[in-house]
Amino acid sequence: MKTHQISTLDRFFHISERDSSVGREVRGGFATFFTMAYIVVLNPLIIATVPDVEGQFIGDGSAPNVPLVAAGTAFVAGVLSILMGVIGKVPFAMAAGLGLNAFVTFGIASQMSWESAMGLVFLEGVIIALLVLTGFRTAVFNAIPAQLKTAISVGIGLFIALIGFVDAGFVRKAPATPLELGIGGNLTSWPIFVFVVGLLLTAVLVARRTKGAILIGIVVTTILAIVVEAVAQVGGSGTPDKPNPAGWRLVTPEMPDTIFGFTNPLVLFREFDPIGAFGSVSAVVALLLVFTLLITDFFDTMGTVVGVGRQAGLVQEDGTLPRTREILLVDSIGAAAGGAGSVSSNTTYIESAAGVGEGARTGLASVVTGVLFLLAIFVSPLVAVVPYEAAAPALVIVGFLMMTSVRDIDFTDYEIAIPAFLTIVLMPFSYSIANGIGAGFVTYVLIKLVKGKAREVHPLMWVVAALFVLYFALGPIKLLLGLA
Repeated sequence: MKTHQISTLDRFFHISERDSSVGREVRGGFATFFTMAYIVVLNPLIIATVPDVEGQFIGDGSAPNVPLVAAGTAFVAGVLSILMGVIGKVPFAMAAGLGLNAFVTFGIASQMSWESAMGLVFLEGVIIALLVLTGFRTAVFNAIPAQLKTAISVGIGLFIALIGFVDAGFVRKAPATPLELGIGGNLTSWPIFVFVVGLLLTAVLVARRTKGAILIGIVVTTILAIVVEAVAQVGGSGTPDKPNPAGWRLVTPEMPDTIFGFTNPLVLFREFDPIGAFGSVSAVVALLLVFTLLITDFFDTMGTVVGVGRQAGLVQEDGTLPRTREILLVDSIGAAAGGAGSVSSNTTYIESAAGVGEGARTGLASVVTGVLFLLAIFVSPLVAVVPYEAAAPALVIVGFLMMTSVRDIDFTDYEIAIPAFLTIVLMPFSYSIANGIGAGFVTYVLIKLVKGKAREVHPLMWVVAALFVLYFALGPIKLLLGLA
């Protein structure tokens, strides 16, 4: 019976055909899970702790519900990773996308309710699915210069790193300057000390190529935070009336009352509203927000699929990947499912390379990773003890990893370097991914036009640039029309 089961798995996933084994696939699935399990902690800390424009948190609550969003994050990641394994038959795992969740939080939910914001994420997923089915996705991908795509990834990396520094209190607003280091320019608090130790530890683990480095960093730093709080009794950050600048941000780290528990993630699937956004903002703004989600999701996936696929030896001589249509379709379902489940758009993870490094070559590894994510639902109460100072180092390091692709931008060619530069710096400086993408696209088209190279610009780029000009001009237009 056992031999028959292995034979069935072998035939279905093409294990022998890809020169792998069931053991390698299982090890690869575990490696991928432990490398990307940090998202179960980081995603809720980004999207569950910030109120929408109405002052409500995800789940329609008046206070953050981190365990619920953690359970939802694990559930959606688990189901989608299994689907990728069974339908795509490749060792690519999926989960909520970092960068995308930051944009949803700070760029969309700041203008509408969380239900409407997640509704836009759902619509973006549906649009991407249609683009996959019609073959149009490749056309859009080819319309944007490769170096601008790289700049988007780099800019998101800097944005995520800034969020990490700010969340940890390592960088703060100051009376005399826009930002300052620590408290009054000094790193004089126990929580900041914990953050610095966590950042250095995670950096060392990543530099040593330790598998699961980011997750290990979060766990060890959280334990350190619990010990520090038990000894120093630092307390929380206080209230607006009685602030405690030297206190812990988000939560005070303490030993949890329980480790195991079950929070039903399915309740989040009744929260999204795909129509509500169009009643909160203008149709143009709503469409631009969807487009920005689409562009970010679009190109992150393309780069990840090709990169990990090449590492796994799955990319063919002509540069194509077997079952590309199925892979991209599951990925687009991930965007829609993430919105429907109120956990932000899910995408294929570059951390899947960890499983490939362990020998994974088939979808069985993704099934193993997905099952582990589903099991993680039952330890979601642990997420509630993680303070910002313990999780923020991971954001900074992820930001670094995303920024490393800056080497692919030719800064000696000003026609692309200036738009790329504006794309990169305006994301963190304006606290908006959309602003960075828009500035880069408009500048690129303008420079090409002025230099008499308009024919080098893809027609779709003209359309997108025009939409972003309208986006940036909405304020003055409303004033002129008396709508503001």
